[in-house]
Amino acid sequence: MPNAFDEATYMLALANRMVAYEGVLDGFGHISVRHPGNPDRYLLARSRSPELIEPSDILEFTLDSELLTKGDLLPYGECVIHGEIYKARPDVNAVCHHHSVAILPFCITGMALQPMFGLGAVMGAKMPFWDSRDEFGDTPMVLTTGEQGASLARALGPHSMVLMRRHGATVVGNGIQETVFRSIHTHRNAELQLRSAALGQISPLSEGEAAMACAYSLRERPMGRAWEYWTTRLTKAGELPPRGGKRKGAANKTAAKGRAKKSAPKRGRKR
Repeated sequence: MPNAFDEATYMLALANRMVAYEGVLDGFGHISVRHPGNPDRYLLARSRSPELIEPSDILEFTLDSELLTKGDLLPYGECVIHGEIYKARPDVNAVCHHHSVAILPFCITGMALQPMFGLGAVMGAKMPFWDSRDEFGDTPMVLTTGEQGASLARALGPHSMVLMRRHGATVVGNGIQETVFRSIHTHRNAELQLRSAALGQISPLSEGEAAMACAYSLRERPMGRAWEYWTTRLTKAGELPPRGGKRKGAANKTAAKGRAKKSAPKRGRKR
């Protein structure tokens, strides 16, 4: 039976591939999870495209985004997004940062993203907007300092998602399934809003409808049903991450030692 840490690394690898396969993440973006045994740490993959993440790629960090995992695997430059949100929000146990092409038009125009259907209501009652230029002037449009991460966490506040001007979005949840569910369905909601606006005036859910739909959608059964569906799609595509295994560097060294032993001349009695 896998222990809690091994299960967390597998679930995180699965989540990365799942959200990438559903079109929210591409070669960039990342998902993290709070350490299952230590709330003052979090787990995040090395700098690699989400669709390729394996459990052996997962690294461990402090909430100050100090890398604890030994070795030469490089972390994402924006790991501070995750660390500062975990620091500010003890209720958050998973974070997804993405650049969804359906969400980006709202980040560029400032137009309000609104719940178009029941599952889209998981975006929450309010969608804050963060502009890096307000505090930091011109930047390369990535968050690489603790100050920038903390500023984003303040903008997020108690909400479930924050839009980032000309950058993307950051989504949080009390667990990895909720964060994946919210990330995918807010992406779908944005697609629907854009398509609907092209046809005419949009008619979003009322405030009451959105609140009720959000609470209903985030129950265990709907989220479990969606998770099973997305996992099945990955399975059929042959894209499930491998379970277990050593880090690739360690595995390669072990394999090299094995080959060296096989090729070495045997010592002992002459024939």
